[in-house]
Amino acid sequence: MTASAGSVAIGTGGTPRIAVSPYAVLILPLLALLLALYAYPLVKVLWISFSDPELGFGNYEKLITATGIRRMLWTTFKVCIITTSFSMLFGYIVAYAMAHVADRHRLWMMLFVLVPFWVSVLARAFSWTTLLGDKGIVNTELTDWGLIEHPIPMMRNQLGVLIGMVHYMVPYAVLPLYAAMRGIDPRVVSAARGLGAGPFEAFWRVFLPLSLPGIIAAGVLVFILTLGFFVTPAILGGGKTLMIAEYISAQILTTARWGVGSMCAVVLLALVFLLLGIMSRFVDLRSLFGAK
Repeated sequence: MTASAGSVAIGTGGTPRIAVSPYAVLILPLLALLLALYAYPLVKVLWISFSDPELGFGNYEKLITATGIRRMLWTTFKVCIITTSFSMLFGYIVAYAMAHVADRHRLWMMLFVLVPFWVSVLARAFSWTTLLGDKGIVNTELTDWGLIEHPIPMMRNQLGVLIGMVHYMVPYAVLPLYAAMRGIDPRVVSAARGLGAGPFEAFWRVFLPLSLPGIIAAGVLVFILTLGFFVTPAILGGGKTLMIAEYISAQILTTARWGVGSMCAVVLLALVFLLLGIMSRFVDLRSLFGAK
């Protein structure tokens, strides 16, 4: 007796056997490759975080006892929260404009939103050094106009890091927000206006609540991406704004404290999964990442 793929079939002598789909045979090598390239390294990092330099929770205790790690985590969260806030503000304005302009203008706006995706993060960071340095374009022009006497320190500090990160993250905020706004029926806002609500009241009481799922999804997505920033803080921060990705790199490559570095990597990964779980309560992650 035969059966469909993946079902239990009865072989000779009544012995049950499992019929394997030919598609599964094609998938198994890819699955094995993913396990070898992703699952095994993650398990290895998790093991090192508990076993180096000795077996136990000593590395994780440093999250509470080590002042340097607590300061680094506070800097990371502060920079990520500020970056997310400004990226969401600018992204909401751009997405709102895109959702309400004519198609021809919308295409041009979408083009300008997508162009930064084609530029390397390294090129962007070095471009900001040209603009924000003590002898950069911004300080030079402000000095020539007589608006300042001395250059404003916008590099090798937290301000430079924030400027570079917000510039990088605004497109990631625009796209989910725009998708959410395009799904809002414009007739509901028109109905609110017809019932006597002013433009601001119609936006505040009707449009903004309807766009809230997109705001939450975009905010969590931007926050997750900012957690792993490495190049921008390293170049624009000049080592004075230490975030978790740069800290992990220093622990692994410079001080050879593999246990501490692995612990921070595990904490970062766990936080990302936690935030993805929160996002999944408000938006379909499969559709967000392109699944049909």
